[in-house]
Amino acid sequence: MKIAALLRSVELLTRPVHPESRAAMDQRWAGLPGHVKTPAQLLGRSAVGCEGTHGVFPKCNLTCSPCYHSADANKVRIDGEHTITAVTQQMEFLRRVRGPRAHAQLIGGEVSLLPANDHAAALQAMHANGREPMSMTHGDFDYDYLLDVVLDDEGRPRFRKVSFAAHFDSLMRGRRGAVRPRNETELNPFRARFAEMFVALKHDHGVSSYIAHNMTVTPANVDQVAEVTHAVLGMPYDMLSFQPAAYIGDDRRWSEDFEEITIDAVWSRIEAGAGQPIPWQGTQFGDTRCNRTAVALSTGSVLTPLLDPDDPRDLAARDRLLNHHGGMYFGGTPAWIVGTKILRALLAHPDDLPVIVSFARRLVRRAGGLGAVASAAWSHRLSFKTFVVHNFMDAADVAPAWALMERGVTSADPKIRETQERLGSCMYAMSHPDTGRLVPACVQHSSLDAAENAGLRKMLPLRPVTPAAAEPQP
Repeated sequence: MKIAALLRSVELLTRPVHPESRAAMDQRWAGLPGHVKTPAQLLGRSAVGCEGTHGVFPKCNLTCSPCYHSADANKVRIDGEHTITAVTQQMEFLRRVRGPRAHAQLIGGEVSLLPANDHAAALQAMHANGREPMSMTHGDFDYDYLLDVVLDDEGRPRFRKVSFAAHFDSLMRGRRGAVRPRNETELNPFRARFAEMFVALKHDHGVSSYIAHNMTVTPANVDQVAEVTHAVLGMPYDMLSFQPAAYIGDDRRWSEDFEEITIDAVWSRIEAGAGQPIPWQGTQFGDTRCNRTAVALSTGSVLTPLLDPDDPRDLAARDRLLNHHGGMYFGGTPAWIVGTKILRALLAHPDDLPVIVSFARRLVRRAGGLGAVASAAWSHRLSFKTFVVHNFMDAADVAPAWALMERGVTSADPKIRETQERLGSCMYAMSHPDTGRLVPACVQHSSLDAAENAGLRKMLPLRPVTPAAAEPQP
């Protein structure tokens, strides 16, 4: 009986796509607005989307213009017990409604304000619920803190791999050594130092990493996006992510006309920094007015987009592989499980192997040939770079759009209707176990954060409230 149960467990573990993942993706696809159900769409076909925490540690020790957190965020104290409890509850809910595997961000205020053991415990709670966590930070912490998160009290690794996203831009104030940066170039040493910590982590303790570079874009720094892109491509970051600013959060931090910056303007500057076009049209996450994403193979000197949207062979391969294998998830999975999943997938669809081989040959040829790729791999220069632009929406549009969506009403106003379409296609969800709901991140920051943080101020005041001394009894 035990052997049969073990075999059933192994069969499910090595199934190319977990049935709960398939069900969650089917539900996600069914709920998408019709205008985003394109052949390039990955939501509902390859993934349910990204997830994030909220209300778990809103406090931050830097000031940014803009800041997407409510004015009360810095009036809530850091409390590890609250963080771990809230993260666990949110992840358990996501596991129930979004399936057994997904990418999730440990996000709030500044994650490195958490005591290292509490930070690690939150990551472990995310892993326990099948989430691949990414810690969101301003990057202003030391290597010793990273080691305290990654290693246990005996100096042994808690994790085989960690993911961090560091936010660097000249709109941030208070960073050690760059309290008021005058331009983006001044931050390059800090960008490099952050990335080098993870190179050292791999060298010293064998722990792999995935690191992302985030940057908010406003009229003040949009013309520096190209030079930031060029600089960061020379550093060991895996992702370069840019976010045009929106009127969300603390309105005391709004000082520019953010609407001047479009998603197209940011992408064109990324391409200028890369020195070449980076086509994003081959894949889609949600609504293209919100998200642009492209993955490129890097040999250290040449970037080769993984998918050429002008090559019908690449598009045919994309469609075939998504139809047959969409939803296969490898992040944080032991190698033997990954290998077995791939083997089972190919046995189920043996005609896909020539398609994969042809796709790989075209990619290698575009990258300069087998010799160039092999040389880059031999010298540890071969890697994949992901480029992302997330275009958030203004709270003034999100609040009325969401209120109408809650009532099942489609707005007649073109701007609000567009906002509703984008919210319905959102790739980034936050969970509310208390109400049994998922909400888009823009809704969380536009409509829910203020009340949530006001409640947290009472629950976790900066100065613990002590009861008044009891009056003497007569």
